[in-house]
Amino acid sequence: MSKIEKAWTELAKLPENEQDVVADAILDYAAGGQGVELSDDQVAEVERRLAEHEAATLTITELRARLRKLGV
Repeated sequence: MSKIEKAWTELAKLPENEQDVVADAILDYAAGGQGVELSDDQVAEVERRLAEHEAATLTITELRARLRKLGV
């Protein structure tokens, strides 16, 4: 059985509404992602979260200190 056949078998076990979501994702992927678009607000949110994530980096020394503080 190929990977796609295994995936199909597992996906068929999902509730119909979840199957629809997966089907939409597969069809978008097969179309080269042409059906996937973000609104301006969504783009701004992604950019904000990426910037926030970059600002939250720690050095290894800072990480170790935080872990010690948490008792890890």
